[in-house]
Amino acid sequence: MSSTAAFYLLSTLGGYLVTSFLLLKYPTLLHQRKKQRFLSKHISHRGGAGENLENTMAAFQHAVTIGTDMLELDCHITKDEQVVVSHDENLKRSTGVNVNISDLKYCELPPYLGKLDVSFQKACQCEGKDNRIPLLKEVFEAFPNTPINIDIKVNNNLLIKKVSELVKQYRREHITVWGNASYEIVEKCYKENSEIPILFSLQRVLLILGLFFTGLLPFVPIREQFFEIPMPSIILK
Repeated sequence: MSSTAAFYLLSTLGGYLVTSFLLLKYPTLLHQRKKQRFLSKHISHRGGAGENLENTMAAFQHAVTIGTDMLELDCHITKDEQVVVSHDENLKRSTGVNVNISDLKYCELPPYLGKLDVSFQKACQCEGKDNRIPLLKEVFEAFPNTPINIDIKVNNNLLIKKVSELVKQYRREHITVWGNASYEIVEKCYKENSEIPILFSLQRVLLILGLFFTGLLPFVPIREQFFEIPMPSIILK
């Protein structure tokens, strides 16, 4: 390589590194600052599983009472098109009955077991008296001012549509986040209602990490508004 070519190569690389560093430190030079609709330092996963039966109204009420900033919950859809709050599509783990939510009407859903293992924590169980699977609209009605993170658990167009309709009905676009680890589900959420903030899918999390370590991140616009990654203790469980 000639000295001239080496000079141009090093100049280009140096300019790229300086520009990348400056834009990483001052991203608003290139991108418009996202509006922070709310801040959440404490998020109650499944409503605070471990303190109450997961995803129940009692769990949500307890979490809000002690001051959580956000409720995280999971949604599925029943045979009669009701959006319910449950982590699992199959209810064997949580109710002892080997049935799928999508195969039953809401009135046919079995109650939760009185005691459940906390699936993301070793040697931990939760128990409670409220063992009813709630409707998403019940949570919206009970906590109209509480930010809620909705995990769309299955790739179901009707579920996504129904959740969007409920968010709009209760005018919660500004305090609701939705999505899933699946890139396809997040894309569908955004296309259904771009007014509801979306979270990063697993694919996009890995992409962001790659862009960061290669210095390309400052040059890439980001559509998502909430960055969520599993705790190391869960990954290593």
